[in-house]
Amino acid sequence: MTSPILHVEDLKATYGPVQVLHGIDFTVFPKEIVVVLGANGAGKTTTLRSISGMIQTSGRIELNGEETRNLTPSEIVRRGVAHVPQGRGTFPELTVEENLKVGAFIRTDKDIKIDIDTCYENYPVLYERKTQMAGSLSGGEQQMLAVSRALMSRPQLLLMDEPSLGLAPQIVEDLFTRFVAINREQETTMLIVEQNAQLALDIANRGYVLESGRISVEGKAEELINDDAIRRAYLGA
Repeated sequence: MTSPILHVEDLKATYGPVQVLHGIDFTVFPKEIVVVLGANGAGKTTTLRSISGMIQTSGRIELNGEETRNLTPSEIVRRGVAHVPQGRGTFPELTVEENLKVGAFIRTDKDIKIDIDTCYENYPVLYERKTQMAGSLSGGEQQMLAVSRALMSRPQLLLMDEPSLGLAPQIVEDLFTRFVAINREQETTMLIVEQNAQLALDIANRGYVLESGRISVEGKAEELINDDAIRRAYLGA
């Protein structure tokens, strides 16, 4: 059986005196799209921040079998993890192309230009805007840029926090269609925290539901879509 690219065991996280994660366990396998669902405050963003080394945690986080919990965020990027935070996270005073080059800061190879061209193929509007300041882009274009910049580090695992937040439905649908293509064509494993449960489960292999810092339900995406409790809570059915 294939070994997981990400293995999380008994993960706990606190902000000051408040415990946000209460010992969660989950795995992500290579080439999967895994979605994490949950209400606001359930601990979804904290989970991604923990994996990226942005907050202090206890428990175990393994990437390809190696513990990463005590590494710095930049060291974790070098191990193959890229994180698209909630709210895009682009550099507004840099151009589109400068943002993409920043995304490749860990690389010394000669293929950076090739990967920039691939980003433009994924999102042609970015090519049209390549000399524009990122801060002048629309919300959807900024999200495209944020994802593209993350891909410039050639990650094994791409973390995305609420990629649909604040975007028009058609833009969101286009983004998620492209996520599937990137997953298949570039074999990029994805862990997505998402409020649009229906769309997320439509593209995912598996999913987890977080409630108050604990995983309450897990399963294949098609099982979660057809689970009555999940449908009532997250799918409006």
